[in-house]
Amino acid sequence: MKITIIVGILVLTFGLFVSRVASAQGSVTYISNLGQASTGSIALGSNLWIASAFRTGANVGGYALDSIQLEIVNASGNPSAFTLLLYSALPHFAESIPGSSLETLGGSADPATGGIYNYAPNASFTLAPSTVYFIVLTAGTAVSTGAYDWSVANTAQYNQAGGWVAAWGAGGADIYLSVDGLSWNQTTQGTFGLYAIDATAIPEPGVLSLFGLGGVFLFGIFCRRRHQRIGSR
Repeated sequence: MKITIIVGILVLTFGLFVSRVASAQGSVTYISNLGQASTGSIALGSNLWIASAFRTGANVGGYALDSIQLEIVNASGNPSAFTLLLYSALPHFAESIPGSSLETLGGSADPATGGIYNYAPNASFTLAPSTVYFIVLTAGTAVSTGAYDWSVANTAQYNQAGGWVAAWGAGGADIYLSVDGLSWNQTTQGTFGLYAIDATAIPEPGVLSLFGLGGVFLFGIFCRRRHQRIGSR
């Protein structure tokens, strides 16, 4: 009878552990304004880089970046080598500006036809909690040859998941421009790039350790009790 109870406890503990991990592994759209109607676009090329900031939520374990979706309008001319990068942020007075490149996301290198395009890290990439990052867009050709165009809206209607304290944040109308991806100028044109970010909250190491140690402890009790019962026969 006691062994049956212990087995039940082990099964329950393992079930809670699996449930905790499974819930943490679900991808969530933390920021999105893709449902808004486009009111225009911003051109980009090798000599006109575009950057827009976002802030991650407060999950202690951070977030695994799953994908970034962009709404693109029809390109002009003959551009090529569209690139989406993730940049760090540098403090700059009361604001932040793009810092250095952290990751180049994989996806269509020629989004010449209007639509929503999906870009994902080429390897696992962890976003730190409560940290500002920049989405940076560029291309391999100058805008005089042709330009890709990021669709924008004129209102900041972002869906931001995570709850009141842990919610992610969008950079809003603070669009940054650069001719080389190194030196940036801020512009506030009342425009908001249309995009969405999907990520997976990473469980805190301490939580997983407690579940694991608890399972090992209970399993040890089960083995000892079973050994004692067999020895008494």
